[in-house]
Amino acid sequence: MFRLFKVLVFLALVAFVGLTGYAYLGDMSPVQSEVVEPVTLDGK
Repeated sequence: MFRLFKVLVFLALVAFVGLTGYAYLGDMSPVQSEVVEPVTLDGK
């Protein structure tokens, strides 16, 4: 039972380190582009 607990703690630590590394090193910046769309206004 203790061996299973040790394996679960180890996997949780590995997952935490992996998630932290991905958050810091992963390229998560959005792609930016200019959007131009003509608009017709009802001016009197």
